[in-house]
Amino acid sequence: MAEELNISEEVTKVNRAKIYRELTPQIEALISGESNLVANLSNVAAALKSTFGFLWVGFYWKDSETELVLGPFQGPIACTRIRKGKGVCGSSWEQAKTLIVENVDEFPGHIACSSDSKSEIVIPIFNGSEVVGVLDVDADKLNDFGKDDAVALEKICQLISKTL
Repeated sequence: MAEELNISEEVTKVNRAKIYRELTPQIEALISGESNLVANLSNVAAALKSTFGFLWVGFYWKDSETELVLGPFQGPIACTRIRKGKGVCGSSWEQAKTLIVENVDEFPGHIACSSDSKSEIVIPIFNGSEVVGVLDVDADKLNDFGKDDAVALEKICQLISKTL
């Protein structure tokens, strides 16, 4: 198991897609030999936060048919429970699709866990065809997420799904 991530300095000066290409295999190696979900989610959150410096990176996990509960995360204190269909996380869960929000203040029903959050991306995590959780990433800049983030984070969530 790796004790640190290795992202080459020249890559950090280019674009996120290239950073994700270096980071994703390291995340795969980090979680592939570990069966404990909390350990894996914790390391994925830490890897993403330390690599990109996002405001908040974490997971919400299905606690019942109507509610997600906070899981491992990196960043400021977060909302503990989110109802299905509420906010970006609950909407991603309900719709079973990735949601990119350029400006959280313009998202109907946005749940403001931190006033510093300006944009957000949420990716569902599947066990078979069932959404069992979501990866939530918040940035302190408007319009901070795009297609490169969606593609790479979906791949990382698929890696997590393989460990379930």
